[in-house]
Amino acid sequence: MFRTKPEERLVSDDPSDANESDPQVIEPWTDEIAGIVTRREQAQALGGREAVAKRHAQGRLTVRDRIDGMVDRGSFHEQGPIAGHGETDPDGKLTRFAPANYVLGLAKVDGRPCVVGGEDFTQRGGSPSPAGLRKSVYAESLAVRLRLPLVRFLEGGGGSVTGPAGKGRLAGDPVFSAPRFRSMGQIMGIAPVASAALGAVAGFPAARLVASHFSVMTRRDAQVMIGGPALVERALGESLTKDELGGAKVHARSGVVDNIAADEADAFAQMRRFLSYMPTNTSELPPVRPCDDDPERREPSLRTLVPRDRRKVYDTRALLRAVLDRESVFELTAQFGRSQVTALARLAGRPVGVLANDCRFYAGAMTADGAQKVRRFVDLCDTFHLPIVSFVDEPGFMIGPDSERNATIRHGTAALFAVQQSRVPWISVVVRKSYGVAAAAHYGPDGIVLAWPSAESGALPLEGGIAVAYRREIAEASDPVAKRAELEEEWASRRSPFPRAESFAVHDLIDPADTRRELCRWLEWHAPLLAELLGPAYYTYRP
Repeated sequence: MFRTKPEERLVSDDPSDANESDPQVIEPWTDEIAGIVTRREQAQALGGREAVAKRHAQGRLTVRDRIDGMVDRGSFHEQGPIAGHGETDPDGKLTRFAPANYVLGLAKVDGRPCVVGGEDFTQRGGSPSPAGLRKSVYAESLAVRLRLPLVRFLEGGGGSVTGPAGKGRLAGDPVFSAPRFRSMGQIMGIAPVASAALGAVAGFPAARLVASHFSVMTRRDAQVMIGGPALVERALGESLTKDELGGAKVHARSGVVDNIAADEADAFAQMRRFLSYMPTNTSELPPVRPCDDDPERREPSLRTLVPRDRRKVYDTRALLRAVLDRESVFELTAQFGRSQVTALARLAGRPVGVLANDCRFYAGAMTADGAQKVRRFVDLCDTFHLPIVSFVDEPGFMIGPDSERNATIRHGTAALFAVQQSRVPWISVVVRKSYGVAAAAHYGPDGIVLAWPSAESGALPLEGGIAVAYRREIAEASDPVAKRAELEEEWASRRSPFPRAESFAVHDLIDPADTRRELCRWLEWHAPLLAELLGPAYYTYRP
């Protein structure tokens, strides 16, 4: 290697030797810095002043408005703020700049860090530009790398036949690039993902919506579709509006989204509330909040909640409100699989998952939709270390031709497997019925089981079981109806929960008024076990 001798050094160490007339004085990077400023200003303007004004005139928010409405004030730190497409003149001066139509960054929600991003509808209707597509994929990769919750605002039409660059040439990603779905799948097993559909969402953005632990859509402005009306009409010859295809009325009952929001502000509030029950990632425990609701509080009204007449219904949600911390119940997917109730809540300030039956729908029987709802919810709780509280009033799987066509037994068995593979602590309170295979979806491995005086259980509900077991005797009776009633009354006296308690088939038979106290004590004893579950999920959460 060539070395310069000390006496031949080209630059003196003595500052006094500097020559003020030295022609090599470095000029400031004024033009380049101006280029940065210009690009930042244009990126802040999204699709331009007119496009933003039109958006606001329609009563709609831009993606930057949405970020401001969701995150803590002043906490947003944008990533890739000048990504986009620029054009310059022969002298290198910027003549045109189109910012990426996806905005993302790091921020805080209620003081906790997260990654947040969303499509810019003021450019290309949210259909991704080349830089916009890269940024949207990077948002998920960033959340994976930093192990942070991901918040998405979705409003876009997905891909275009002309491609992200707006040209007809079709070219795929390089073979060495990571598939864009990889980070989407990875983040589901690492940190909470909350997504909101805030306008028309189709194609890839629709997949992103369901690839979330919590999804919400606005009632009036949002639609979620695999393909829009034009594609449907071209392929199927059916002329439908966006709302008819994928509006809130459709997806509240389809299970595509968890919740419906009155407006965008409500959607932001629901996402914040969902995240408040979640840990930052699977290596942390769910956050505990101060609680002024007495863990020892008794609720005498529960003694009269369940009617003695088994054919009469009661309000399951009144039970949840009475037992769980006041104002802490946050229900998920209320309009889908309505015989099953799933909610996040707190007991003595600790987050829990809540599973229950709603006897007002199919007597609480598990349908195919209800089974899918239970499976997803149990996976959610197990992924993020939320103990599960189950209130059981399960008459069994729904029967009949519709149930067979809907593959109820397959979906039901998947729910049973999710329950049996879960690792979080469980406690089950048998409120009334606990029958058949479906009842097993309400009892976790090695869980605690309490029962109310109204509890009953068996292989089949009383009426169906007698009709099967005594079919010949009933048919040969002079009065089959009277004979069936006689047998049902005889067996009804055997439904008492005391034999189960006496044989230690349940851990305890309790006064319904003491339910909250028993649940809070259970959680206090079992919460320390959650620390053993910290770390990556041993399976990946699947939507």
